Amino acid sequence: MVRALADWWDAVELWLTQLPFEFQVVLATVVLVPLCWGVAVAADRGADALTARIAARRQD
Repeated sequence: MVRALADWWDAVELWLTQLPFEFQVVLATVVLVPLCWGVAVAADRGADALTARIAARRQD
């Protein structure tokens, strides 16, 4: 199973590196912008939850 996943990833990597640079940039942008946005939203919500929990403990 792991070997099949590694082989698949190698094929994707090879395909990506053979694309022209402009397509690589567009593809990276299409993938990375939503991914980074999602990580930022999750970190923001996690920080809000943590500070709310700390504030609730201080009030007690």
